Amino acid sequence: MRILVVEDSNVVSRILQHLIAQELGCDVDFAEDLASAKQLLERNEYFVAITDLNLPDAKEGEIVKLVLARQIPCIVLTGSLDAEQRKRLLQLGIVDYILKENRFSYEYVVRLVDRLQRNQSVKVLVADDSVVSRKFVRSLLEQHLYQVVEADDGHSAWDILQSQPDIQLLITDYNMPGLDGFGLILKVREKFSREELAIIGLSSDDDESLSARFIKNGANDFLQKPFVHEEFHCRVLNTLDSLDMIRKLWEQANLDYLTGVYNRRYFFDLYEELVIQKKQRRGTLTLALLDIDLFKQVNDTYGHDVGDEVLIEFAARLTRSFAQHFTVSRFGGEEFIVAFKGLNELKSFALMDKFRSQLESTPILTSRGELFVTVSGGLASLNIEQSVAKEESLDSLIQRADRALYDAKAAGRNLVCIGGAHGEH
Repeated sequence: MRILVVEDSNVVSRILQHLIAQELGCDVDFAEDLASAKQLLERNEYFVAITDLNLPDAKEGEIVKLVLARQIPCIVLTGSLDAEQRKRLLQLGIVDYILKENRFSYEYVVRLVDRLQRNQSVKVLVADDSVVSRKFVRSLLEQHLYQVVEADDGHSAWDILQSQPDIQLLITDYNMPGLDGFGLILKVREKFSREELAIIGLSSDDDESLSARFIKNGANDFLQKPFVHEEFHCRVLNTLDSLDMIRKLWEQANLDYLTGVYNRRYFFDLYEELVIQKKQRRGTLTLALLDIDLFKQVNDTYGHDVGDEVLIEFAARLTRSFAQHFTVSRFGGEEFIVAFKGLNELKSFALMDKFRSQLESTPILTSRGELFVTVSGGLASLNIEQSVAKEESLDSLIQRADRALYDAKAAGRNLVCIGGAHGEH
């Protein structure tokens, strides 16, 4: 990513250079006037341009038009701005303008550039039956480089969300035929949590209770039409920043800090509910409890840093092999568990033994060279319907898998054993 900064103040340029290097670590070119900016634009491609509105050789904002003509997102810096200038800049389609007031102003610029970079992978769904309103919102979002999908009513929005689960933000109008904004949000929140999808409600109605009703129904924020560009962008930015924060908190609580796979807490929260709740009476659950063989020797011989490298790569291989359809968790230390929901012992055994064989034959590349490691595994399964009748718990299933793992270790390691209903194999 390459950034162009056009600024005639050496002080401002130095501040931006320091902040961009510290926060973004990308390449930056500096120009102090329109003429040198033109030369740089001829030679390079830029992700975004940060430009002063008034330059020594361009006091009427000509640099902004030049940058936008090349379809480069433009962030405008200015010492002052009257209402007419503001309106003209927004109509041109700039990303945003920032008054040069204090250090926070420049920190906001860097934060905005970082957000623009991330926005390229953020998909937003706009649901509104008004073509004019929908296209206006789309144009604002595309100025900030979001991927935009449109829906002309609540039902089509719901269908799109079902088929495109990677959508991160829904912006929905209130008044729509068939399924209105409230009804859409209620359906959405039944399936998508706040960690998965953020929602902003829109309405041109003058009902004072609408904003509260939207938020009570599950929206993250609400905007009254008509709204100004800056308020829209700030609300969207804050909503997505909050979504990122919620996701980070969720990851800290549910993912293993070292390997990135699910942790023990997440596993128990997910599968205790599956085993205990009587409304889910059908299906089979097979657990594979895995332990890296002689892992203590790796730590003792090569050090804990290399041990961590082995754990990270081992978890990555488990993820590539199983995470698309099943659940991979780290139980602690060198012990992992894979939950094969819907597979019986024999099918699970075939998958796990194939993984064991591939691990044995493919070395792990570490900072101390290639290491060959093996794994032992124990499998146990239950029929969820029968478990309800027999009152078998998740703990008892894990205990059976653990006994099978012990048998694999006792038989010489690098084996996968199946545990019987009472510990036989």
